[in-house]
Amino acid sequence: MSAALHLAGPEDLAALAPMVAAFHADQGLETDEAHRTAALAPLLEGSPHGCAYLIGPRKAPVGYIIVSFGWSVEFGGLDGFVDELFIRPNVRGRGVATETLATVLAELEKAGLRALHLEAAADRPRLERLYARAGFKMRKGYHLMTRRARPGR
Repeated sequence: MSAALHLAGPEDLAALAPMVAAFHADQGLETDEAHRTAALAPLLEGSPHGCAYLIGPRKAPVGYIIVSFGWSVEFGGLDGFVDELFIRPNVRGRGVATETLATVLAELEKAGLRALHLEAAADRPRLERLYARAGFKMRKGYHLMTRRARPGR
């Protein structure tokens, strides 16, 4: 199975939205359609803050990956964070996610990306093994910490 990537645009919302909803349901994230559409629309319209790729055939994608961008003095410039990676359940276990991570990194390196980060759930050893196969490593002494902004800001 090929993990060909297609940069998603506004015309891809209809294909992307149901997969995002499935991913959020699988992860126990409580988002509604309006929330997801508002978060996706800027990325699909070319926001410099991130991008979304469809995985597989554009007309019948098998998944998606969303990367948000930042800047790191430590890593020497542009860095990215895999915000979401979803592969349809009936396609999992065939190497699509591993290939997707390698392909997206290669594509973004061409645009100057210096590092790609992702978050791994502590209770999902299968995902940790996937990320390790794709070359990601835990950073000794570091933990991802988050503080949400106040609503409306």
